[in-house]
Amino acid sequence: MTDFAALLQPDRGQPARTIEIVHPDGFADWLGQQPPRIRTMLAANRVTGKAGNKAILPGDGAEDWSVLHVCDEAPTSPWRIASQPDFLPEGTYRLKNAELGAAGLGWLLAQHRFDKYTKPEKDGGPRVLLTADAATIEETVRVAQATALVRDLVNLGSSDMGPAELEAETGKLAKKFDATLTVTRGDALTTGYPMIDAVGRAAAKHRAPRLIELEWGNPTHPRVAVLGKGVCFDSGGLDIKPASGMRLMKKDMGGAAHALGLASLIMGARLPVRLHLLIPAVENAISADAFRPGDVLKSRKGLTVENTNTDAEGRLVLGDALAKAAEDKPALVIDYATLTGAARVALGPDLPATFVNDEALASDLLDAGTAAHDPLWRLPLWDGYDDYLKSDIADLINAPDNGYAGAVTAALFLRRFAPEGVPWAHLDTFAWRPTAKPARPKGGDALGLRAAWAMLKKRYAG
Repeated sequence: MTDFAALLQPDRGQPARTIEIVHPDGFADWLGQQPPRIRTMLAANRVTGKAGNKAILPGDGAEDWSVLHVCDEAPTSPWRIASQPDFLPEGTYRLKNAELGAAGLGWLLAQHRFDKYTKPEKDGGPRVLLTADAATIEETVRVAQATALVRDLVNLGSSDMGPAELEAETGKLAKKFDATLTVTRGDALTTGYPMIDAVGRAAAKHRAPRLIELEWGNPTHPRVAVLGKGVCFDSGGLDIKPASGMRLMKKDMGGAAHALGLASLIMGARLPVRLHLLIPAVENAISADAFRPGDVLKSRKGLTVENTNTDAEGRLVLGDALAKAAEDKPALVIDYATLTGAARVALGPDLPATFVNDEALASDLLDAGTAAHDPLWRLPLWDGYDDYLKSDIADLINAPDNGYAGAVTAALFLRRFAPEGVPWAHLDTFAWRPTAKPARPKGGDALGLRAAWAMLKKRYAG
């Protein structure tokens, strides 16, 4: 993991290059105040004041230089100076006449690399940023670490990220924060969590299914359950996916990665809650023992589910996990899942489809996402579509075959297992960035993590 703490330091007046941020609308005025040699140099390098323009500005001596960054990002954006670390040489920097604000996060994440399978890039060494607001450094570093954790876990090939590896990652967090780890597998899983067992039983023995639980915090504090779908590879089961649909299915444990990231933030900040982390970890594989279309599955809650599609497995494993979370009477429940392609068709890769059964929680969560530049988009738990889950032979089916409102019906399925009368949010997130942006490389990404964290801080940190 990148040493983020070394990259963001208190400003005590130490030597540093300055980065001057100029808005495109103010570039002409700024340029008019520069000496002729600067104007000539910028013209020669075709720096026109367009957003994204950047340049090294020479000073009076060979080592006397500063940085121009033309930017139209809001001052509250974490990505305001995110392109700078890749542009600048090793060294120490500070902003000129500007508050750092949230931009420290982009500065840190721009210097994170996932290089498990390649030789590390030689990029000249660290770029250190100074900030006058030293009190924000610890929080910014924690958020960067949690985001990098999500990215790294999702980027791992499934050969290196199975149910056992998810268990190991959860164990690392438990050890670091003195939390309690409980893992249910084998016969106890078969009898206690039959839907998790059914989805994962076709996998090889060393990738056997399990429910991973972590508990932390004072038992007298409000209980917050955080769940993440941990399907470490999704072949689709007997309703097998085509090759194109299977290509990125290493990321189907992205919900679990988000849950681990959020848990690390909660514990790292010592938020006054009783955290209950639940990760149903499986591989949806194909073998003679695979669950079948038409099977009727028992569930932990007691409901019976007619399986109409083995590729709608994420809601099954989350259903059993939600039932377990409900038994412990939480005050709040949040689940993350890379659940439906329908959510991506509706909202694209950037916006997690967000379903909430409580108006106050919905307002807090959406407002937090906007403030944190981690946007969410609410979709309805539309009661009128509950009929789509009717079965002729069981309490409900797992996936309607009419092709309508796939993200909504998946959320309605989960609602059957969520604790009644308890605020609950379900985030159907993509966990992947298909095209790169500054500090946000192509690959695994945390989408909805900072929104939920900002909401929890507001609710519980006072």
